[in-house]
Amino acid sequence: MLRVAVSGHRGLSSETTALVEAGIREALAEHAPDVVGLSCLADGADQIFARAVLQAGGRLEVVIPAEQYRDNLPAKAWDEYDALMSMADRVHRLDFIESTSEAHMAASVFMLDHADELLAVWDGKPARGFGGTADVVAEARTRGIPVRIVWPEGVERD
Repeated sequence: MLRVAVSGHRGLSSETTALVEAGIREALAEHAPDVVGLSCLADGADQIFARAVLQAGGRLEVVIPAEQYRDNLPAKAWDEYDALMSMADRVHRLDFIESTSEAHMAASVFMLDHADELLAVWDGKPARGFGGTADVVAEARTRGIPVRIVWPEGVERD
């Protein structure tokens, strides 16, 4: 089974979400249902990816960066987070307490340690803070892990 990690932008508009979802589904269709998705289940790309993996018949592994991670997500993302957590085949919990950028990058590194490919929902711009998608893409490329970029043409990130 192909193991695919995800990294991507949060706070996507509804138009961007629909286009990103289509791009993720297309990328996963090549391997479905023989795919394991690794996701931290943040709002935005992570949750879109996790849903698409499950809908394609794949398996979901969740990586929780920190004990306080869920509480630091937007409240509107909690229901989807909880639903996806309940459908995960495995949950990996890192030892961090606070949900910091260092914890998030450690979770991304953990996913890369266990992935054959990175799917990045990324506009190609530098990270807005340590551990952002650009940093994860750079780490994957350093390791020789194939990176598949999903970013709809003409769309801008908020």
